[in-house]
Amino acid sequence: MLVGALAVLTACSSPGSTPDETSSNPTTEPTVAEGAPSCGTDPVTLKAYFETGFPMAGDLTEEFTKQFPNVTFDTREDQFAVLTQNAPRVLADDPPDLMRLPQMSELATDGLLLNLDSYAEAFGWDQWPASQLEQMRVDDAGRRGDGPLYAMGLNFSMTGVFYNKELAAQIGMTEAPATLAELDGYLQAAKDAGLTPVAQFNGGATGGFAFPLQALMASYGDPAEISAWIYQQPGATIDTPSNLKAAEHLQSWVTSGYFAEDVNSLDYAMMMSRFIGGESVFIFDGDWESGNLDTQMPGNVGFFLMPPVDEGGSFGAMSAPLTYGISANAANPDCAAFFLDWVATNEQARTIAVQIGGSHPMGPADAFMPDVDPNTVTAQTLVAGAAIGEQNGAMDFIANATGSIYAKGWTPNLQKLMAGEQDPAGLLAAVQAEYETEIGG
Repeated sequence: MLVGALAVLTACSSPGSTPDETSSNPTTEPTVAEGAPSCGTDPVTLKAYFETGFPMAGDLTEEFTKQFPNVTFDTREDQFAVLTQNAPRVLADDPPDLMRLPQMSELATDGLLLNLDSYAEAFGWDQWPASQLEQMRVDDAGRRGDGPLYAMGLNFSMTGVFYNKELAAQIGMTEAPATLAELDGYLQAAKDAGLTPVAQFNGGATGGFAFPLQALMASYGDPAEISAWIYQQPGATIDTPSNLKAAEHLQSWVTSGYFAEDVNSLDYAMMMSRFIGGESVFIFDGDWESGNLDTQMPGNVGFFLMPPVDEGGSFGAMSAPLTYGISANAANPDCAAFFLDWVATNEQARTIAVQIGGSHPMGPADAFMPDVDPNTVTAQTLVAGAAIGEQNGAMDFIANATGSIYAKGWTPNLQKLMAGEQDPAGLLAAVQAEYETEIGG
């Protein structure tokens, strides 16, 4: 789990200054460890394949070019679902130097990703808290959590619930709900007030209902069991009694009318547009939007983790590195690896990760952290990340269990659940059957 990295958040974050004030503080003078791989001094163009809609990667590449003017980026972007479908073909036929990885197991065992162990030794990544790299290791059998390192994270992402403070005040919500029953009550109050409780993306190739479903799974059960399934541990199953209760709870929100009527046609950008425009009280999303929301809705956004069933119960959340890998056939692997190390160790890069990404950067436990305004939603997501770390409640995304489980398992069945064409038991059984087909179980 991510305890080692996340538990330092409250100690390293020093509230008191605004994001704008911190931008001039970090030292941006580039440094290159003696003898470590680098980008050299000759012109280099790094081919990159990134996820669309998330500005942090672009801001990092722009800053990197400022510090290393000989390096430019040729960047292509696609939605997460498209990345999932395209990853094997792109890595084989048009290998990028850097790629946002939707999943890793099959890509690693198929020889499409570069083994990064030598870079971990050269740059000292193996001296970081081991939990930071755990999710990006793949053994010879394709199981994650152990074995060679095949990726690096730009930061730790985490999901939870964002809410519009002004709309929440209209329904009597002045603080985060302590239990699922309290959250249910606020959702009903929003509907009764004529507001849209949740405008959640779930349309096209995107199964956005996976966000609230996995959060509910952590409320009803043990996050470690979810991680075992994602890591393809022997005998692991998603079709458990506690997960059934979570799926039934999600279905109760559907039948109660808490989601926007056109939820099955909403894509991610539409969800964000509606929330920013004040057309939705809640959304289930990740801290990568914290910086954007602090800019677009300053002072008007709150964040909380999905509450437990019983007050005082434990929390769980998707909390994983924002994963990037290097193609096994990359033209510039040394420069790509140097970029990944720079992201985790350069002060300006770490500032971007916090202020734009809203998340804790990778890197040494005692590495630089910028000051964060305590009145921002970024500060709230960082504190929530610390809570997840302390409770050992971090999980990877259930969409990352196999290469196709998101497209062939979760997305169609979650859309059918919304449309009333699938029930909770059928949802879990169908996903587990697809999972076993893909892993050969």
